[in-house]
Amino acid sequence: MKNKSDKELVLTSNNLILKHLVREPKVETSKNRAIILLHGVGSNEQDLFNLAGHLPAEFFVIAARAPFALGPERFAWYQVDFSTGKPVFNEAQELSSRETIRKFIAEVKQKYSLDEVYLGGFSQGAIMSYSIGLRHPKEVNGIIALSGRVLEDLQSTVTKNDELYRLKVFIAHGMQDATLPVHYAKQAKTFLQHLDVPLTYQEYNMGHQISGEVLKDLNAWLNAK
Repeated sequence: MKNKSDKELVLTSNNLILKHLVREPKVETSKNRAIILLHGVGSNEQDLFNLAGHLPAEFFVIAARAPFALGPERFAWYQVDFSTGKPVFNEAQELSSRETIRKFIAEVKQKYSLDEVYLGGFSQGAIMSYSIGLRHPKEVNGIIALSGRVLEDLQSTVTKNDELYRLKVFIAHGMQDATLPVHYAKQAKTFLQHLDVPLTYQEYNMGHQISGEVLKDLNAWLNAK
């Protein structure tokens, strides 16, 4: 194991299918492992990249920008409307983003010779992580779902299979979340348990956010892999 100097910790944005930021590992290990982070609606890659310093030093931390622009520095994986009290989303954009993220995962695996990839995100980013990881479990080693939900069509189409048994999932959700209430996390928990997916599930005394306690538990989960 070798420690890198601060000068070797490069933050970059590369010409892959998605614009992104990268924190290279601070510590070299026998495996190249990465956390790919997907931001929520109306945000950008810098948002979750700010968490890089709070994530394990042995990992690449890669934060991607969603492809659909909502305004200056505001992006989304798909457009969504909450005016009815229930999320209504653009299904064509969701499918397009899903395939784009899969291509991005393949690109970064090749670029950084990655052995393991943990795909995760906040809110809409967590939704996308569920949709990709559960449909294509061979492509990732784990899912990190922070304040997200599982889309209804996923619940009706994904069934038990051997690949899901090796997929690991970390769910964190606020009990006071007014944007995506905690019942969405409970539904995801029940669904994943039905699929026999290895699951770590935590509820927190917070709203629609990521707390220090969440990061502490996420680090413990990642370091246990």
